Parts: sequence; structure tokens; C-alpha cells
Amino acid sequence: MSQSPPPAPPRLTVFARGSYAEALRIGEILRKETVGGALLVAAAVIALVWANSPASASYFALRDFKFGYEPWHLELSLGAWAADGLLAIFFFLVGLELKREFVAGDLRQLNKSVVPVAAAAGGVLVPAVIYALVNISSPETIRGWAIPTATDIAFAVAVLAIIGSHLPSALRIFLLTLAVVDDLLAISIIAIFYSSDIQVVPLLLALLPLGLYLLLAQKFRRFFGTHDAAAWLILLPLGIITWALVHASGIHATVAGVLLGFAVPVIRSRAGGGPDAGPGLAEIFEHRFRPISAGVAVPVFAFFSAGVAVGGWDGLGSAFTDPVAVGIVLALVLGKPAGILGTTWLLTKATTARLDSSFKWIDVFGVSLLAGIGFTVSLLVAELSFGHGSVHDDHAKVGILTASLLAALLAATVLLTRNRQYRRAEEEEKIDSDHDGIPDVYQAKRSS
Repeated sequence: MSQSPPPAPPRLTVFARGSYAEALRIGEILRKETVGGALLVAAAVIALVWANSPASASYFALRDFKFGYEPWHLELSLGAWAADGLLAIFFFLVGLELKREFVAGDLRQLNKSVVPVAAAAGGVLVPAVIYALVNISSPETIRGWAIPTATDIAFAVAVLAIIGSHLPSALRIFLLTLAVVDDLLAISIIAIFYSSDIQVVPLLLALLPLGLYLLLAQKFRRFFGTHDAAAWLILLPLGIITWALVHASGIHATVAGVLLGFAVPVIRSRAGGGPDAGPGLAEIFEHRFRPISAGVAVPVFAFFSAGVAVGGWDGLGSAFTDPVAVGIVLALVLGKPAGILGTTWLLTKATTARLDSSFKWIDVFGVSLLAGIGFTVSLLVAELSFGHGSVHDDHAKVGILTASLLAALLAATVLLTRNRQYRRAEEEEKIDSDHDGIPDVYQAKRSS
């Protein structure tokens, strides 16, 4: 008897549509990020105009104004408070979103997570290599290799929401997933490569409030989900103490925000009705705190970080003779799409993965260009690499702003054309559907 051949392994579809519930959740996040992206851009523009106006001295005096308690290493400038303090709120939400994706979202399934994870890794590796090659002869500037590795989720999603109203939803989900994984890689880079003079005692002490925070959030998740004030009065003080101790330890304080986000439970407990009873505490916290992040924390950080005195055309010329700015522009505008698109293409050739039939490679190329918008995390890494207000830091910011603008314009050029084509296709389908329905109506009347 001949044996039947073994069943073929299931084929992986690249950027396949996620579950309906996941698509609705992602759509809600996209709408919120649009507002945050607009505020982010507005804050950056105001900072640039002020920093290059006759009143520029007042901007830098405001940014560099210090306050805080020095014995706890908390006498910081307003710019440092924005980068170390307010940005921790943004990273707290990143931690919530990462845990949500990998515990209850589509990324918990290997066949749906392997492509965006691999593409994100390619989108980090290739820009870092390009920047390093441009700066290979300068030990002083090569330490900024991680600046062009991160995608600004709020900025990129805001651009996509404006120009991509009719693009396939799978592309939108892919961009958000890519940016979330990108953030995880960026956080890891900050924690590993941009922490110095680690102080063991504060780091160990930080485990105490973090552990208590974890215990309370897990054990009383229903209580914190139904009583808004409880999180502010109980969990917030523990979070602030954890943040202060992590900051004192020498590890960048934004890492504390991620750890606190990871500590929040995603799924409801059995006492609370289980997974099917409604959103878990992580989703509730995300709903509560996202307006603070998108409306206050990130725009204020952008305001204090994006303000760089360009110095007119001579200043721009000086910036673009610095390999720091050149490396950043090449890495974000060319390296990001090359890494993301190239990795995805290789997966389709080396594995059973295939591109979803609802769109074309040109769509993936457009989204890959959009991922070259590096802003929030890139500005942070630039400051960590070269020191706040240094010449290389200023040139890095010029490079980041220039590259982000170029990436947005190039992506808009590609995606606007594709968006028009998808809109025409939808209109034609609607006309065909209406036309096909007319005979059915007449047939129904004849039958009656």
C-alpha cells in the first residue's frame, strides 16, 4: 500500500489581516495617535522657531533651568525632566502595549509575529550599520549608531492617518506592530548601551517598590480597574519611587516606565469574570494614561529636545558636513526601508511566507519609507550619545528632523498614489455591488 504524503505545513501570509477585535483595537489607537502626532509636530515647530528667533536666549534659559533635590540626584534641568521624567510616561504606555500584544494580541501567535519582529530587527540593524560605516573613522561620533534605529510611532501613524484613508487595514496594523517591536529593541539598546556608572544599591532598592507594585496590580486588578482614584493614590507613588531609584542607579529612567508597564496584568482574573468579561487592567490603564502621554508628555519632550539653533544657511551647511547628520539622514531615509523591505522580501523567498493578495510590494515599500520617521526616541538617544546641547547633539537633531521630513514626504508621494488607486477600486466595487443588486430587487418584486 502506498502511503499518503505528509500534510504540507501551513503557509504564512505576510501582513495577513488580523482578527476583527484586534483590528478594532488598533484602529482606536490609530485615531488617538493622530492627535498626538499633530501635537508632537506642533511642539517641535514652535521650539525650532523660538530657538532661531531673536528671543532664542529665553528658550535656552527655560530649557536649562534647573530644580529638584540634589541629594537624590534629582536636580535636573527642565529639558532633562522632560527626557527622564515625562518620557517615562510614554515608555510606560509602550510597556503596556508590548505586553498586550505578546500576551493577548495577534503577536502571541508565532505565524503572525515572526514577520513584523524580523522586519523590525532588519529596520534596526541596517540603519545602525549605515550610520557606523559613515562614522567609522571617528570614535567620537560612532557612538551615535543607535540614533537612527527607532521609528516614531505617533508621528508615523499621524502621517499614515492623513494620507492613507483607503489603504488596506493590514498595512496599518503592520506599521503599528512594527513600531511597537521597534520600541522594544530601542528600549533594550538604551538599557544595555546607554547606562553608565551603575549603582547597585539604588538598583536593588528599586526592586522593593517595583515588587510591591507588581503584587498589588496583579492581586487587586479588579479593584484598580473599577476605582479610578486608587491607581493614583496607591500605584502612582510606588511608580514614582521606582522611577527615582532607577534614575539614581545610572540606568536611564525611562526603563522604569517599561518595567512598570510590564507589571500590569493584561487579562482579567477569574474573580473579575475572566478574559471574556471585558478589557483587562493594562487596557484600562492605556485608555486612562494615553491622553497624558500624547497630549502632554511627548509634546513637552519634543518642545525641549527639538529646539536647536540652526544658525541660518551657514549653520545648516556646518551640520551637513558633520558625519553625524549625514549618517542619520542616510540611515533613516535609505536604511530603514532597505532593512524592513529587504527582510520581508527575504522571508518570502526563504520560507513559505507569501505576501497577502490584498496589496502589492509597492504598498510595503511606502510603509517602510514611513518607518524612517525617527523623532522621539531618536532625539533621546542623540542626547544620551553626545550630551544635551553639545555640537554633535545639535547636528544630530538637524539630521533627525531633516530625515523625518524627507521620509514623510517620500512615503506620502508613494502612498497617496496607492491610496487613490484603492479608493477608485472601492468605488468601482460599490457601483458593481449596487448594480448587481438591482435585478435582485426586481426579481423579488416579480416573485411577490
